[in-house]
Amino acid sequence: MPKMKSMRSARRRFRITRTKKVLRTTAGKGHLLTRKRRSVKLKKRGTVLAASVDREKILKIFPYGV
Repeated sequence: MPKMKSMRSARRRFRITRTKKVLRTTAGKGHLLTRKRRSVKLKKRGTVLAASVDREKILKIFPYGV
């Protein structure tokens, strides 16, 4: 039986912690940054936990973990 492949696009978007929590980057930092306040841009720095509703879907994408 061949190995299952993980979605390569999801590998770039999500990280899975040791306790099976899913980390994602915050949205809204790609473009149109000149009209956004400095405080908004600072809050969008780094990663946050993905919603618990989406966690099961994301974990199915990675059959062997990351």
